[in-house]
Amino acid sequence: MTATNGPSIGILRALVVDDESLARVRMRTLLSDCTTPAVHCMGEAANAVQAMEMLHHQAVDVALIDIHMPGADGLTLARSMQSLPQPPALIFVTAHAEHAVLAFDLEAVDYLTKPVRLERLQQALQKVERIVQTRRGLAATFPQEDVLIIQERGRTERIPIQQILYFKAELKYVTVRTATRSYILDGSLNELEEKHRTDFVRIHRNALIARRAVRALEKHFDAEEGEGWAVRLNGVDELLAVSRRQLAAVRGLVSR
Repeated sequence: MTATNGPSIGILRALVVDDESLARVRMRTLLSDCTTPAVHCMGEAANAVQAMEMLHHQAVDVALIDIHMPGADGLTLARSMQSLPQPPALIFVTAHAEHAVLAFDLEAVDYLTKPVRLERLQQALQKVERIVQTRRGLAATFPQEDVLIIQERGRTERIPIQQILYFKAELKYVTVRTATRSYILDGSLNELEEKHRTDFVRIHRNALIARRAVRALEKHFDAEEGEGWAVRLNGVDELLAVSRRQLAAVRGLVSR
């Protein structure tokens, strides 16, 4: 995997993913010849692992991905990219045309067959440019919403933090609860608390609740812990136990 310094504003940032070194060299040459739009190749990767490693450290506007690669193929890589906070636009580049339908199911911008012609590549990149300009325009108009990325049953969900009512640790997982449904997150309650402490407060060793959702504090009897206190949230019927240590903090939220 190789990477270079960033481009100036207005130039598309690209990542080339192909297991054949000569194919990567040819694509980088084609990208350097593009003028409408201009493109800067941020780096290249020979496989899905290298590509994801780079994308976790450097956002790009477009990923040009070969489909047939050793290990995880290009389609699998594209699905993994959807979990990124800023997924790149996808252009598949392959010698085979039989995967075109699957590629467009993954919302690929375009599907190019090898050998790629410069004119055809520029057409694909012009589509990417329009998408990127729209994204940037929306980002300037509307502040980006804080979201939680959840991988569940082969599906990637983006849950706005403002919809989450509580996080509850159960065995090796964390239950993420909104007013409409529950999700399972493979993560740490401590990490969630550290990252979202302005929106959530610890009420028990196993639970964080949304500050804005607190409705009432009630006396409660728990079969394991005996008599104590529990908090009731707007949007859900269940009560959540409050530890004695966190009782004062919850009282403060209720009294606001």
